[in-house]
Amino acid sequence: MTEFYFFPILPSLLSGLALALALALLLLTITYQRKQRTPTNLPHGSKGWPFCGETLAFLKPHQSNSLGTFLQQHCSRYGRVFKSHLFGCPAIVSCDHELNTFILQNEGKLFEVDYPKVMHNILGKFALILVTGDLHRKLRSAVVSFVSASKSQSTFLHCAEMLALSGLHSWENCTHVAFYKEAKKFSMNCMLKHILNINTDEPLASKILENFENYIKGFVSLPLNIPGTIYSKAVKARIRLWSIVKDIITERRKGNNVGPTEGGDLLNVILSKPNLCDEEMVSIVLDLLFGGYETTAKLLSLIVYFLGQAPVALERLKEEHQVIRKNKKEGEPLNWEDYKQMEFTLGVINEALRCGNVVKFLHRKAIQDVKFKEIVIPTGWKILPILSAGHLDPTLHENPLGFDPFRWNDISTNKKVAPFGGGPRLCPGADLAKVEIAFFLHHLVLNYRWKIKADDYPLAFPYVEFTKGLLLELEPVEKLA
Repeated sequence: MTEFYFFPILPSLLSGLALALALALLLLTITYQRKQRTPTNLPHGSKGWPFCGETLAFLKPHQSNSLGTFLQQHCSRYGRVFKSHLFGCPAIVSCDHELNTFILQNEGKLFEVDYPKVMHNILGKFALILVTGDLHRKLRSAVVSFVSASKSQSTFLHCAEMLALSGLHSWENCTHVAFYKEAKKFSMNCMLKHILNINTDEPLASKILENFENYIKGFVSLPLNIPGTIYSKAVKARIRLWSIVKDIITERRKGNNVGPTEGGDLLNVILSKPNLCDEEMVSIVLDLLFGGYETTAKLLSLIVYFLGQAPVALERLKEEHQVIRKNKKEGEPLNWEDYKQMEFTLGVINEALRCGNVVKFLHRKAIQDVKFKEIVIPTGWKILPILSAGHLDPTLHENPLGFDPFRWNDISTNKKVAPFGGGPRLCPGADLAKVEIAFFLHHLVLNYRWKIKADDYPLAFPYVEFTKGLLLELEPVEKLA
């Protein structure tokens, strides 16, 4: 009986043992291959929770002129370069200025952009921040050529100054102003006029601004494309913006007004380029509207915030603009030579960028195993260069948390700050933003004094926000110029 039952069972036992052995060998092979592919000299760090990793802690809001609790604790525990699990991927986080510079300089060679899927869905496939290789060079070239030709043109300079004065004139009977909202209105009006030749009083301007508010909110939302959600509204807002710009292109072509002319808007210039399709043209316009609107408004608000707490710097800034104004006839507009004299103003702008950190970090991915000093960044891993870390590093900047525009008298400071990124992805519109802000500051400091009324401060959310609107208490100095 025993034998009768033993022999029929024996083959199945042997098969099971063979299967178990095969599975064990397979697991050993996979483990060995993973060890072979993943270098052992990764930086220290932690993974956090399953799937989401440490993303929520990494994105926790904090004052933008600080590193925030997450980075402070991780740098203290693991060093300035550490591993983590962020945005659904294994990641290396770099708070090291030297490594960050290395990453930016090797764009397209060792690293490529790697923004989350939510941004791809909202920005579109031709967004300058997302595209790579020849397509990126083509789209960027169209923007750079226009920016280079525009920034010193009298039409652009005059437009920026008139819009600044228009905004300031609207405050004449006000004792309080929600400055963040005013800054956004000024920056959007500048972009609409310069890019699409749309005036502030046109109904289309209000329509574009309304859609942009919904569009921008989507970047810090959960990617749930369900009607009524912030993300869904953002996707729909982009579709409407795309349609508006496409209609403008169609009308412009009907008017046969598509050639580059002195003082012409951006759309006129890109319409004259035969190597751009309509989708690429629309994407360029939306990219510049987004960059010019958000970056300029946030930076201008940061400057006003920091100057409100730095009376010595504010007085020096005012003196510089008083000298410029004394050398001009009454009512004479500012020009390019005036802008070149605004050296301390540029220091103020750069210092606000360093302290306020409009862009805290970038998304990159290693396209091959990259060795940097004693660490290795594996192929396919996300790498997050934290730009704000270099800006607030006490080994690079004396009293890094203090707003001190005078530090920019030392030209070496420029090499330690990268507020607009770097390498081939350096923000092409940065110079236009600085001109607009300089002209706004010229009239602001000559005509108003201000105090920050609420307990407000710049919040990294992760993009800079003033949650209370940066409410200012105004005191006019003299009649507007």
